[in-house]
Amino acid sequence: MTKRGRTRAKDPARPIRTKRDHEGAAAVAKTMSGQADRDSAAELRLQSLLRKLDEFDESEDHARADFPEDQEYLGPRRRWSDD
Repeated sequence: MTKRGRTRAKDPARPIRTKRDHEGAAAVAKTMSGQADRDSAAELRLQSLLRKLDEFDESEDHARADFPEDQEYLGPRRRWSDD
């Protein structure tokens, strides 16, 4: 049997899926950006984290566009099981 080496992830930041994840990631990004003496690995982590934050913000914007809250109620919305 051959040993499988541990492969490095292409993207060092985890995906941000919830609002709670977003708040935690934003706090970490703020802390990391305030550090003046970052090495190259820390800089890559920060850039990856900022990309994930942007992706989450874009997905939130698209979700808000699908369900605008300022419109009047037009009746019950369809559920995924109504197909």
